[in-house]
Amino acid sequence: MAIRPILTVPDPVLKQVSKSVAAVTDETRALMDDMLETMYAAPGIGLAAVQIGVPLRVIVMDLAGEDQPKAPRYFVNPEILESNNEKQSYEEGCLSVPDFYDEVERPNRVKLRYLNYKGEQVEEWAEGMYAVCIQHEMDHLQGTLFIDHLSRLKRAYAINKVKKAKKRDAA
Repeated sequence: MAIRPILTVPDPVLKQVSKSVAAVTDETRALMDDMLETMYAAPGIGLAAVQIGVPLRVIVMDLAGEDQPKAPRYFVNPEILESNNEKQSYEEGCLSVPDFYDEVERPNRVKLRYLNYKGEQVEEWAEGMYAVCIQHEMDHLQGTLFIDHLSRLKRAYAINKVKKAKKRDAA
């Protein structure tokens, strides 16, 4: 396992649409292991493969609290089969837009289908924080960042904030 660099805005790779994975292989699992280690080190609660420069439809997530045992989840080729009309706003952040948070409104319940770490197909409902996080990460697979749901002014502010931090850190 290895910690990989996380791409940040405005890197054009983050705007790529990720490709489907033909099958969950040892190579896919190695990628997911690296992603999980990278996510924990950041620290974060979700990470899409494109965020480490690999435009494949792969996501890892762990919503366990700090005082709870780790509970990693793996999603290959996830898709939303249905969602309810009830929306909920959550304050979101993103490892690719460090130190910027804002409210995004999303359906609070979605039905998912994906392949797990073993390559088994899973269908389940996600609610609350799980629903928010999976939708956020699935946006990455389409080349969409959470700031794309915000006003043009807020999006520009977030990108400029990240650019300034990069310059400051490089100096």
